[in-house]
Amino acid sequence: MKEGIHPETSSTTIYCACGEEYETISTGDDIRVEVCSSCHPFYTGKQRTAARGGRVERFNEKYGRVDTSEAEEAEEESQKVETADTAETAEKN
Repeated sequence: MKEGIHPETSSTTIYCACGEEYETISTGDDIRVEVCSSCHPFYTGKQRTAARGGRVERFNEKYGRVDTSEAEEAEEESQKVETADTAETAEKN
């Protein structure tokens, strides 16, 4: 390696807004950060999960469309009710 082309490094402290401090080597002075691995939701396990659904589900919810599987289930339920009514009528006769 050529001499004199690399910047000087020194011991540096990284300060997080949560109060954590890390010692490292850097070319700059002390560094201040807003989040670190101790307070970031991804690393702490406190992240939120997206429960909003996809675009199609949101569209259908917004404009009142019924999912085809739900429509099929409703149709099956109505057929069961009709079959039960027919069976009760047959028993009475």
